[in-house]
Amino acid sequence: MHDLTGFQRDILYVTAGLEEPHGLAIKAELDDYYEQEINHGRLYPNLDDLVDKGLLKKGELDKRTNVYTVTERGVREIEARREWEGQYLEDVNAPTTS
Repeated sequence: MHDLTGFQRDILYVTAGLEEPHGLAIKAELDDYYEQEINHGRLYPNLDDLVDKGLLKKGELDKRTNVYTVTERGVREIEARREWEGQYLEDVNAPTTS
């Protein structure tokens, strides 16, 4: 996961969290998070990169709509990232002593 951009990580996390992760659903979630519209020219090449890296699998929902699912490798990468982040965030809510 270290070689992904922050945007690609966000795509991976959003895809993992959606029931039916097709391109427009992923885009809508990212639009809300970034509080601006994500253009297709940014989203779809990054989705393709994640497919090429083996983190997402691309299938067809119908003739016009692709559906994306997180691969087993993608799940392992998300879990490893969360574990890595957790070691630094473990005490974030702990009261500080001054």
